[in-house]
Amino acid sequence: MNYDKLFETDDIVIEDEKTGKKTIKTILSPKYKDSTKKQIFSAIRNKYLDTQPEEIVRQEFICKLINEYGYSLSQMDEEVKLTTSQRGTGRASADIVVWKNEEEKKKKKTAFLVVELKADTLRLKVEDCYQGYNYATWSRAKLFAISNGKELQVYKTVEEELPLKLQPVNDIPHIDTIQDDKKLEESLAKTKEFTGDEFAKLLHKCHNIIRNNDKLSPEASFDEISKILFIKIMYERNPKQESIFSLKQFEKQKEAWNMVRGASETETSYIQRLFEDVKKEFLTDNIFDENEKIKLRERSFEQIVKELEIYNLTSTSADVKGIAFERFLGRTFRGELGQFFTPRVLVDFIVDLLEPKENELICDPCAGSGGFLIKTFESIKKTMDNYYIELKKAKQKEIFGQELENIDDEELNKQYEVFLTTVNAEQEEKIRKLSHESIFGTDANPRMARVSKMNMIMHGDGHNGIHHNDGLLNVNGIFHNRFDVIVTNPPFGTNLDKKYPLVEQDSKYTNPTIIDNYVNKYSKELFVRAGYTETYDKEKHLDIVKEQYLKEMSQVTDNIDEPIRNLFKVGRDLGSGATEVLFIERCLDLLKPGGRMGIVLPEGVLNSSNLSNAREYFESRAKILLIVSMPQDIFISSGATVKTSLVFLKKFTQEEAREYETNKKEVTKDIKAKYVKDIDSIKKVLKLRGKEALSAIDKKIKNAELKELETKRENEIKEIIKQKFDYEIPISDIKKAGITTTGAETDNELIELLKIYTEYRKTNKLWN
Repeated sequence: MNYDKLFETDDIVIEDEKTGKKTIKTILSPKYKDSTKKQIFSAIRNKYLDTQPEEIVRQEFICKLINEYGYSLSQMDEEVKLTTSQRGTGRASADIVVWKNEEEKKKKKTAFLVVELKADTLRLKVEDCYQGYNYATWSRAKLFAISNGKELQVYKTVEEELPLKLQPVNDIPHIDTIQDDKKLEESLAKTKEFTGDEFAKLLHKCHNIIRNNDKLSPEASFDEISKILFIKIMYERNPKQESIFSLKQFEKQKEAWNMVRGASETETSYIQRLFEDVKKEFLTDNIFDENEKIKLRERSFEQIVKELEIYNLTSTSADVKGIAFERFLGRTFRGELGQFFTPRVLVDFIVDLLEPKENELICDPCAGSGGFLIKTFESIKKTMDNYYIELKKAKQKEIFGQELENIDDEELNKQYEVFLTTVNAEQEEKIRKLSHESIFGTDANPRMARVSKMNMIMHGDGHNGIHHNDGLLNVNGIFHNRFDVIVTNPPFGTNLDKKYPLVEQDSKYTNPTIIDNYVNKYSKELFVRAGYTETYDKEKHLDIVKEQYLKEMSQVTDNIDEPIRNLFKVGRDLGSGATEVLFIERCLDLLKPGGRMGIVLPEGVLNSSNLSNAREYFESRAKILLIVSMPQDIFISSGATVKTSLVFLKKFTQEEAREYETNKKEVTKDIKAKYVKDIDSIKKVLKLRGKEALSAIDKKIKNAELKELETKRENEIKEIIKQKFDYEIPISDIKKAGITTTGAETDNELIELLKIYTEYRKTNKLWN
């Protein structure tokens, strides 16, 4: 077909990479009526149209279909309307429709490709492309694509499912591919979403490549895979790059780099240059050390790129990546680092039961691989996404009619686009706030802190609040009385000595630049925490917020070279240095009044007589919401054998804390008065001197009597306080929790327990 009169044309010379043969190719671009560009020519409709933003994108996309994919105008149409009898007056329209060939178009057969276009100022969301989606659904088109001229998303329609399911694919197939069904299916399978098993197996295969070729340890092998995954993620997120990071593309770019690199280039290989770019991209996140390099042979790197090239990490669902990543991590680190991985069934149950919400602050002070934080992020984001999807559906019906009968009305579509622009900006800001301001975690193990950060990035961000730091110590934003929800699985079985370890000096606590950065980051909140209600003004109030920040960090800075155990009442006064016990107090310290927490604990914490004082102390600060005894099998697949329970607590509100202290004072006063006569009598006898002094044996007897009376008095005080603060504590004994000793799936009683408890806590209004 001769396009000279329909488009602007430009002839370019193409050189074949293999043969060196040169050919001339004509590149098409949209034609405008005159230099004002107020009207653009539609080659399909053979007329000039007003140059609206979407019209420009459409005509440029038609040129793209011809230039890059080899399609012909004769197999395309635009502004195609469709009415479906299944929906009565329901209508749909498509910006561009493409058939396999001109003959199928003439016979009005099922379209091969439906395209919906948005203005280049709008971000692509498939749920916003309702017109094209309806057309693709009703016509059963093979592919559905959306574009804003800058970004292209392509989906294969899964015809076996209703409503029509969309599965991401890498790109629109070339014309040479679509006529052959076998080639077409192969093309559409080239880039696809992972299933959890596929991703886990693929990562393990990459891991083995490194182990075999480079002889690195499992942990070091994982570090190298992480670097390559970061390179792939950086590449796929860059709209200027081709769609996938393939071996062919890597070799092409490496050759170009080798040709143009000058004397100023410090890197010896293109692999290291790519990794340096990654380090710059994530510089502020402290994921990689300044001098860190890729430690792989080039052959290993290329093998892994080849394995990964058919998968698009950015389009793969977070849930699939998360499950697979956990399986891979669990297999890689079982043994030395097995304790850092909480089984997903427990993570899901704890987070779903506590039901963290938008605008709540969440923390895991023992983040490990980030499982709790990722689940929390996904859970809140899913609720947000569902809300906006329903909001958009309701608005569609409001604007276009219940059956979308006015869906092709131009003015109504403009009205809806204005609405979409507003709500999408609102949704994106909420997700940004969730990712960057709501989720916090620490881990004392540097590799796990990195794993957690990478895990969060792969799941959609949220890594800014994760730090390599002792979870018992305050750090960036992780302050006392700040969090609405704590979810954690602390380390078991370690006892901190009364003299060691110590709080160590570290530049992150004292560096003026770091302090100023955090003061600016939390300035408004710090101003409120300092007790002020007026609007924060940086010029007036900077000194106030800086002083408040230093106060928040005083838990660390005032205790340099002090034993960490002594920062906590249970360690200092109540005789326990067990890490799991210290972390209960730590979590209560971090929670706001009325905040809630779920924590995995060894059962000994709940029944050991040695910890009775610690338990009483915790019950003086929080209510027990639920105790769930878990089967011993649950952690065996991760390399641990301890019997555990899930304990859910709600920190006293300020009113409850005052009520508890008032009752405690009154009860203590009353009971002490009851015993004062007998106790004073014994003390008086013990003070006798001279001839009246007691013999050593009698003194021992009287001291025993005194101790017995004091113990009886204290127990009576505790018992009466418990009676005054008596409440129901649900306890559940789970026999099957969805995972066996080998890690295989089994029945999961936690699912039913979650339903029952959710109804119970709503009925009893345990929290809002």
